[in-house]
Amino acid sequence: MAHGENEITPERVFSLSEANHLIPQLQNHLSTVQEGKEVLVRTREEVSRASANAAFGGGTTVGRPYVKSLLDISTHLQAIHELGVVVKDIDLGLCDFPHIREGRVVYLCWKLGEKEVRWWHEVTNGYKDRRPIEEDPSEI
Repeated sequence: MAHGENEITPERVFSLSEANHLIPQLQNHLSTVQEGKEVLVRTREEVSRASANAAFGGGTTVGRPYVKSLLDISTHLQAIHELGVVVKDIDLGLCDFPHIREGRVVYLCWKLGEKEVRWWHEVTNGYKDRRPIEEDPSEI
């Protein structure tokens, strides 16, 4: 396959079936990441105050859940990365799967809450430009 300036060379490419098979794992990982992010947002101000007062022996009761959330987010995002899936937006739970379509790499596009992968877009485009996957299996 020729590589133009807008093409990528992913470590892994997915068939539609392979991408759909990963949805249960992604739902689990992304839900944990989103929950962890909520903890970080909720505790940010108190952690910031404790950090500013650390030289004076300051501390906070939210330190343990804050650090646990950081670890959870890191662990679950790393697990998704190791699957070969690209996380595009944590808040939306938006993920892309590198896929070969008509001889070039594109992204199959899935969002947390969707039952299956039904969209795709060019690697140079994003969520707003995604298009439905045709029903013709030779196209996917």
